[in-house]
Amino acid sequence: MASNNHRVIIIGAGFSGMCLGIKLQEAGIDDYVILEKAAEVGGTWRENTYPGAECDVPSALYSYSFEHNPKWQFKWSEQQQILEYQKHVADKYGLYAHIHFGHEITGAEFDESRHRWTLTTATGEIYVGQHLVTAVGQLHHPSIPKFAGDDTYQGVRFHSARWDHTIDLKGKRVGVIGNAASALQFIPEIADDAAHVTVFQRSPNWVIAKQDRPYKPWEKWIFERIPLLARLYRLRIWLRAELLFLPAMRNNKLAQGALR
Repeated sequence: MASNNHRVIIIGAGFSGMCLGIKLQEAGIDDYVILEKAAEVGGTWRENTYPGAECDVPSALYSYSFEHNPKWQFKWSEQQQILEYQKHVADKYGLYAHIHFGHEITGAEFDESRHRWTLTTATGEIYVGQHLVTAVGQLHHPSIPKFAGDDTYQGVRFHSARWDHTIDLKGKRVGVIGNAASALQFIPEIADDAAHVTVFQRSPNWVIAKQDRPYKPWEKWIFERIPLLARLYRLRIWLRAELLFLPAMRNNKLAQGALR
């Protein structure tokens, strides 16, 4: 007999897994468990700690629509504040009581005769559930490319998703492979300290000015006391992203021109 039986089993305590837990509770379903391999909620925002780590979506939109946060410090919040927001949500909605930390799933099998999922953890513990939802992320799993000279390179190396904070880059010659979101965030942070930074990119990215800034005290005061304005502000950000940014990324010249 399995030691843990639940109606719903969720794998992962990041934004998706936490949101599902909250919505299950709202639907009157309390027989669920969230299995998390780490020791805290947060997903990618717990794992990624490279310099300059922050969201590339404005904070007012990159948050739960049902849990407005008037305390964002910047328009694009940094990793630590996003993680604190997630911890706040988990505490407010009672998610910690449903989360089993330190449970990495190594196998999942569906028994058609019983209509049940059987999950096995890295420590051999067994969970059985009627419904299984995988809310696992991938943004903290390094993708290491192969390149000429890789096997003979003797210097320090690490992936941005596994940033080595014990390494001081001051005065060093640094090579960065890739130019996507993580690189765009940490390169400006290390450029002033490093003696030289060389970026190796396969193809160019389309980049515009971020226009980030701290929220003014009066703005945070309004967002806290007039939630309707905060919701309208969130809607404005969403519409701009859908009507301009998405077409621009698809090479719509009109949208690209509007964003310049």
